Amino acid sequence: MIDRKVIQKSYEPGFWEKIYYPEVFKGLCITGWHFVRNMWSHTLRYVFHIKSVKPGFVTIQYPEEQRLISPVARMRHRLMLRPDGTVKCVACMMCETICPDDCIHITAAERDDPTVEKYAIAFEIDLLRCCFCGYCVEACPEDAIRMDACYLDLAGWSRGALVIDRETMMSDGALSRKFQVQKEFQESISR
Repeated sequence: MIDRKVIQKSYEPGFWEKIYYPEVFKGLCITGWHFVRNMWSHTLRYVFHIKSVKPGFVTIQYPEEQRLISPVARMRHRLMLRPDGTVKCVACMMCETICPDDCIHITAAERDDPTVEKYAIAFEIDLLRCCFCGYCVEACPEDAIRMDACYLDLAGWSRGALVIDRETMMSDGALSRKFQVQKEFQESISR
């Protein structure tokens, strides 16, 4: 066993650091600098029409205005449907198993159709626990679950509103707007 020498240095803050006035002043200077720099960049760019100046930061007035995001962003989950309207999920539990946050819960049942072994009676995802890693999409052998950038409203008035169930994800699968989002993204890039 190696004997390691641990050096501990004690730090005693000085008088000015204890009363916090210099630190508050430094913070106000940084905030003021950002304000002045942003104000001048807006003034030079939009009042004097000097386009070589980097544009300043703009506040987005959500929900009236929505930020354009990449079409490959992983946002909300949706269940894909077969042509006959049933869910593609065969309740193999692979997405539930691979989920690092344990936010997917599936209840399986037997199906009358002999070509499909089982199906998901209940399929719930807790969006508060989800880290949106996309492992569930990669693990699914049936391509039954996808994550799109179509549904940005990941907010609710209660915790229960952020647990999405099978019916919600099925309606999202039927109303996929992936190509429309890609078109909007390409238009925003071309501007």
